[in-house]
Amino acid sequence: MDEFKSYQDKNQVEQAPNHGENRKNEDYVGIEPDSTRDEEYAAELTADDYNASLMEDANTTSETESDVNYTYGWIAIALSVISFFVWPVIMGAAGIIFGFVSRSKGADTLGNIAIAAGTISIAITLFVLPFI
Repeated sequence: MDEFKSYQDKNQVEQAPNHGENRKNEDYVGIEPDSTRDEEYAAELTADDYNASLMEDANTTSETESDVNYTYGWIAIALSVISFFVWPVIMGAAGIIFGFVSRSKGADTLGNIAIAAGTISIAITLFVLPFI
């Protein structure tokens, strides 16, 4: 404890090194000078890098989405064709619904075929078969 008091008494407190830092804002009171020792640790991202990553994502998602579009269309056609043989109203309605879903996903031809087949199946069941 005596050493600490004697150290304070001697006023031998060492000042922090300046490292060439100058006071830039001497006109303003209470503003600390900008430190030249602050460094930015960040990766630079250019427009080319950003566009290249978007193109890679677009290519992979377009292939995946096209498979999904056709899948909905083929499911819709399968349901519509099955509706000619089993549960015509229920399966035909499901084929029509999936046909509209596949049209909204981009598979217009498959969706239209499924909608037409489901409608024909329901129409035959309701209007032709009762009279035969």
